[in-house]
Amino acid sequence: MASHGPGSGRAASGGLDIATGRGSFNTIKPDPKHSWTYSTKMAISFALAAVMTAAIFVMVLAVVWESQFKAYTRNNMQSLAQSAADTLSVGYDAAGGWAPEVLADALSFSVATPDVGLQVLDESGNIIYDDTLRMSRHEDPGVAATGGSAVPTDSESVVTASVVDSGGKTVGTVRLWAFGSDTLLTSSDAKFRESSYSAIAAAAAIAVVLAVIIGYFVSRSLTKPIQRITYTASQIRNGDLTARTGVRGTDEIGQLGETFDDMATSLEKDLKLEHRLTSDVAHELRTPLMAILATVEAMQDGVLPADDAHLDTLASETRRLSRLVDAMLKLSRLENGTADIKAERTDVVYLAKSLVSSQHQLFHEKGLHLRFKDDTVHGECQADVDPDLIREALVNLMSNAMRYTDEGGWVVVSVGSDHSDVIISVSDTGIGIAKEDIPQTFSRFWRSDVSRERVSGGLGVGLSITKEIVDRHNGTISVDSELGKGTAFTIRVPLSRGRRSLKQALQEKQQEK
Repeated sequence: MASHGPGSGRAASGGLDIATGRGSFNTIKPDPKHSWTYSTKMAISFALAAVMTAAIFVMVLAVVWESQFKAYTRNNMQSLAQSAADTLSVGYDAAGGWAPEVLADALSFSVATPDVGLQVLDESGNIIYDDTLRMSRHEDPGVAATGGSAVPTDSESVVTASVVDSGGKTVGTVRLWAFGSDTLLTSSDAKFRESSYSAIAAAAAIAVVLAVIIGYFVSRSLTKPIQRITYTASQIRNGDLTARTGVRGTDEIGQLGETFDDMATSLEKDLKLEHRLTSDVAHELRTPLMAILATVEAMQDGVLPADDAHLDTLASETRRLSRLVDAMLKLSRLENGTADIKAERTDVVYLAKSLVSSQHQLFHEKGLHLRFKDDTVHGECQADVDPDLIREALVNLMSNAMRYTDEGGWVVVSVGSDHSDVIISVSDTGIGIAKEDIPQTFSRFWRSDVSRERVSGGLGVGLSITKEIVDRHNGTISVDSELGKGTAFTIRVPLSRGRRSLKQALQEKQQEK
């Protein structure tokens, strides 16, 4: 069905509900025009973090620092009251009582501290000095600035100190308070507190500005590689498979860039292989089809007789096509996980040795030397494998070695084991594989340029089937080769089927569904 509506030229995504059979198709949304960028969001996040930090700091300051500051100012006021009481005590002892010259000391204290109120009481509690009631105090500029105030009645707003004579008798009391404040804060203390809060507010504003700036640059450093990845993805989507991000690093974004480039490289390689696969499949199918078609047309035109020889040619090419189709079907079943693995306890040494014995005459007819080598300790190696599939994998490797080994060469099949795997190796002294071609060895229908020059007669899918067989056994296969010296294929398969690969687990889960 065709897609309708705007944006049909953009890439799209779709889905299918397996339970209901209902499908969906959505085009990718264009870039929103009025949304905030990641840099803006990051800058705002940093700014909000700074504001929250400043708010928390102010709250803590209001609860802890404010109480400590009030205690500090009260202690200062108490020290002033005690100092005034000590001065009056000395004058009292010198005058022998509350003489006017003693109260003159209180007046001097009042003049020296114009923002602090002072009262002096005798031993009977009578007020003998009160600077709030003196009219002369208002003539002093410092006192006028304060305006004076009534004596506070709250005990939290007043501090007292006892006037003690030389005999230790309490002869009076000094009371102090701060004008215009019920928390014993003098004007200088109030200014200090106000300036402290102003400094905190200024620091918070500077912190917010710095957070915005830092957030902007940090977000730029984060979004720049992401934008490069996005741009590279867009280039690849538009057909430029050579585009790479170039993002590197040990952090998450660097690893994302490297992983993305690796994925792009794999994608480019896979698409090239797909194109080559299409060409190779067409070539593999075209050759026998053209031979069949030419022979049939020649027989129809009377150019060739319909005798047994030409019918044998048709049958041979038809069998080749049949083998190719069968091989492709088997490879497809192995890749899709639909081919059953009938694992059983098998002596791999006996399996490989008997196979070598059955193939010995065939290799001898080709002028090749075939040998079996037992690298196990006890002459046997028991493993949980599908013997038919392992035998097929070995036949493919041996046939490949026979096909690309010159007359007089050697092919050696060996079996060994370690603590967890059975190790099967097939090595030859053939033409070898170029090192740049080794990564493509197990690709279907792939043959190196050197091997294509030989009349091998192979279908080109044997090694692909072998790899899938090894994969289904949770094993690995490797190849080591050098041009002109030979090739060695090594299979490692677990001795026990207890371990399951992730690929197999997913395949079995899909089969259950």
